Amino acid sequence: MSEARYAFRVRGRTSDAVLTALQEGLDVEVDPTSTAMHGWLPDQAALSGMLVRIRLLGLELIEVRRLPHGGQPVTSGHIVAGLAGPPRHP
Repeated sequence: MSEARYAFRVRGRTSDAVLTALQEGLDVEVDPTSTAMHGWLPDQAALSGMLVRIRLLGLELIEVRRLPHGGQPVTSGHIVAGLAGPPRHP
């Protein structure tokens, strides 16, 4: 598997999810009921590692999906940390 874009969504507004995403260089978006992380992962091992970190942190994984190349996913939240700029806290 080559580099691909992925989106992960966990239940709740959680700083653990933000820290996990930042370790992988993903963008993070928070809405009232969930935290979404999205970005490029270099290979299958990175995808597996992300899923393991989510599980070890006790986060409830709601969704994981592979995104098409280019563009940003459509979300209802706002970016709080990641590649889009400095952290902002809701």
